[in-house]
Amino acid sequence: MAHQQHQHQQQQQQQYTNYPPSESAAPPPSLSNTAQDFQHSAGLRDHDSNVLEQDRYLPIANIARIMKNTLPENAKIAKDSKETVQECVSEFISFITSEASDKCMQEKRKTINGDDLLWAMSTLGFDKYVEPLKVYLAKYREAVRGEKPEKVGAVGNLVGRPPAMAR
Repeated sequence: MAHQQHQHQQQQQQQYTNYPPSESAAPPPSLSNTAQDFQHSAGLRDHDSNVLEQDRYLPIANIARIMKNTLPENAKIAKDSKETVQECVSEFISFITSEASDKCMQEKRKTINGDDLLWAMSTLGFDKYVEPLKVYLAKYREAVRGEKPEKVGAVGNLVGRPPAMAR
């Protein structure tokens, strides 16, 4: 199984490392067909209709805000730069999610969780990001656990709260 995963990872990486193709390489398949195939396999395209751009990409305002946060205050970002990052980020999310989805389907599960996404990132060669994201995921899960409503005790008081605070 590890050998199959390694082969799959090499195939996935090869798709992205062979760009731009050398002049002696055979011409690539039509980009539009390749993109359509990927979008369909990642669930981004309906069978009979095109998906609206707003449904395929993250909002450009969010992308621009994230980009601006990393630049000096007086820096400006060209519209085509924002659009390029928007497409790249959306493609990256689809790429990782598709790999995680394949894993879940093999395991006969319907829900992709954070651990599946981290596994996919590692499988696809993004190991450098996995450890920091594991820390983030653990902190996120801890915060979510802290937000859940407290359990009601047998006497009717909320467990964990002093009796004066109970409702």
